Amino acid sequence: QVQLVESGGGSVQAGGSLRLSCVWSAYSLRRTCLGWFRQAPGKQREGVAGIDSDGSVSYRDSVKGRFTISKDSAKTTLYLQMNNLKPEDTGMYYCAAENCALRVVSSWLATADPSSGYWGQGTQVTVSS
Repeated sequence: QVQLVESGGGSVQAGGSLRLSCVWSAYSLRRTCLGWFRQAPGKQREGVAGIDSDGSVSYRDSVKGRFTISKDSAKTTLYLQMNNLKPEDTGMYYCAAENCALRVVSSWLATADPSSGYWGQGTQVTVSS
């Protein structure tokens, strides 16, 4: 049973920082994309940052220069360091994993759907102005 468990969400003021963590279990990292997605109330889920098994990364334009995705395979943990947070970053953040042997991470980030792969339950991030 593959499990992804997120933590680290919270409430911060604009300009603040948070670090999200996602621990996975029972999942091989070979040819795997790992990533963070978010969903604000009334909006569609969107890809925020992704990383593949070779370490290639991809970010949505609005978070470039502010967010950093990384992974520690020994600890089976995925991270998302979020700096200079803005109110528009508010939402439920989900960790996801999927085999992406035939796709580049940027493509997976743009097209991943909860109906495929593995997803965590989410952690709430709220940024106030």
